Amino acid sequence: MKTRLLVVLLSLFVLESGMMLSPALAAEKGFKLPPYHKFSLSNGLTVYLMEQHEVPLIYVSAVFPAGAVKDDGKCGLASLTAEALLFGTKSYTKQQIEETLDFLGASYHTSAGLEVASVELSFMKNDQDKVFPLLKEIMVEPVFDASEFEKHQKRVLTELELAKDRPSQVIGSYFRKFLFQDHVYGNPVGGIKSTVSQITVEAVKAFYQTNYLPRESAVAVVGDFKTAEMKAAIENLFRDWQVAGASPPVSQQTLPTHKQNRLLLVNKDDATETRFMIGSYGIKRGNPDFIPVEIINTILGGRFTSWLNDELRINRGLTYGVYSQFSTYKNAGTFYINSFTRTPKTIEAIDVSLEILNRLHQQGIDEETLTSAKNYIKGQFPPEYETGDRLADLLTSMFVYDFDESFINNFQKNVDEMTTEKAREIIKKYFPEENLQFVLIGKADEIREQIKKYGGLTEKEIKADGF
Repeated sequence: MKTRLLVVLLSLFVLESGMMLSPALAAEKGFKLPPYHKFSLSNGLTVYLMEQHEVPLIYVSAVFPAGAVKDDGKCGLASLTAEALLFGTKSYTKQQIEETLDFLGASYHTSAGLEVASVELSFMKNDQDKVFPLLKEIMVEPVFDASEFEKHQKRVLTELELAKDRPSQVIGSYFRKFLFQDHVYGNPVGGIKSTVSQITVEAVKAFYQTNYLPRESAVAVVGDFKTAEMKAAIENLFRDWQVAGASPPVSQQTLPTHKQNRLLLVNKDDATETRFMIGSYGIKRGNPDFIPVEIINTILGGRFTSWLNDELRINRGLTYGVYSQFSTYKNAGTFYINSFTRTPKTIEAIDVSLEILNRLHQQGIDEETLTSAKNYIKGQFPPEYETGDRLADLLTSMFVYDFDESFINNFQKNVDEMTTEKAREIIKKYFPEENLQFVLIGKADEIREQIKKYGGLTEKEIKADGF
């Protein structure tokens, strides 16, 4: 194990110190996605292979159409199913899976997000023959051991209860539910106690059988291998995974329309701070203005020297942290400002946040500020995709969200083409200034009357089940 760890650490040192482009040099040269090979197996599984020989590691990212949007009233079902993939397979117990992968120094993880479930794995290239049989059974032949599932279910219920004591962990779920309401994008990924407690191992098995289908899934393998050999290995590994049919389509509901400012106040009696999110709908991942939106958001609240952080945190000391973000999905997205402050400063912090958002619309972006943001985002971008795991995730994201390498290869060109005039158009089109949705978690008695000026108020107790 010591020798294996030393090899990994030395390899990573070489990668970091000499074989990766610096952000500035990468931006100057223009970052391009490394070559990759894409093909489909006879069962319909999409496969991406990308050789990267800097370190003797292999990264695997697999995605399935099995996210929380498929929960169908059983909130938490997708998440429980993904996590239970590791609870034993046809040939391996949960303990054998863990002991084998841990002994090999492999990193592994299964999870479900809002739209997809995933299996992620990384290991030394010499261990491929030991790891691949495990990977195949985790994906194709899980048995969902009942005793392991019940123990995990109890832990999840405890975690759901504890999460309510940490507003930072739950405010995103409250915001999405308040914004999307009964739309599937409002489903809480981790579930809620009343539904998680009722989910059975039989329901998990049924969800797996319905949604983990090769024809709608993809596997990306990135690392130190020869493409022809890896292609043969993958074809052999999954040739017996033959499942007919298609998974149920995601409900194509119309997004709720909000014609006024709305507020949700979540009361936490013992709170001394207020966590708040302000926002509305954003953009879907495939929006052609994705990069211009990111540039403007960098200025507003996407970096340490953003307008929001400068004014709220540095200049006025109103907040412990603040940022703005666009979260993107297949068919929609969100925009929000996220911050937390001492309870007595809640109103001032919100007012200043709204003032800065209004300044963005009224004043726009000057040339100097835009140039700074463009340089920043070009410098930050290449390192995001210079490691094997990030490249594997990028390839499966291309599959899920239906975009191609032009996003990477034309990135610098698209950034350079951004002008102040284009910035004004982007701000007007995508950065909401009306019909804002406010979610606050704090001590209701101390802020209730003051926040009513922002819009219609709804209240909940944080200890109540759900969001």
